Amino acid sequence: MKQLSMGAAILGAALIAGPDLVYAQQAEDIGKVEFVTNCAVCHGTDAKGKGPIVGWLGKRSADLTTLQKNNKSIYPFDRVYKIIDGREDVAAHGPRDMPIWGAAYNREAWTKMYGLGSPEAAESYVQGRIVALAGYIFTLQEK
Repeated sequence: MKQLSMGAAILGAALIAGPDLVYAQQAEDIGKVEFVTNCAVCHGTDAKGKGPIVGWLGKRSADLTTLQKNNKSIYPFDRVYKIIDGREDVAAHGPRDMPIWGAAYNREAWTKMYGLGSPEAAESYVQGRIVALAGYIFTLQEK
């Protein structure tokens, strides 16, 4: 009987936590796709700033694996989000060499919605992609 109770408890926990775990995995997968598609060309697939076009940029891209280490062991999610979004100036970031992904994602949202969605729906689309990307970059932090 104990085995049945333990099995039922495990099954119940899996059913309760399952959707969250699936969502977390999907968000990480979306973030990875975003990174590989839009960021790796400059930052490299390992996020260390050595992407294939770095020679054309005139300077090395940021090493994204040390953001947490360089911020007193705290991942600066808000700062990363704002830098990716780019629609808000981040004075500490310096000159804006990186594309403004928030604007690009917004244009894409309206294209995918064929202009029929609301501004709020488009902004949710943009925020979701940026959150997934910033979350994926968190997984790349040096331990």
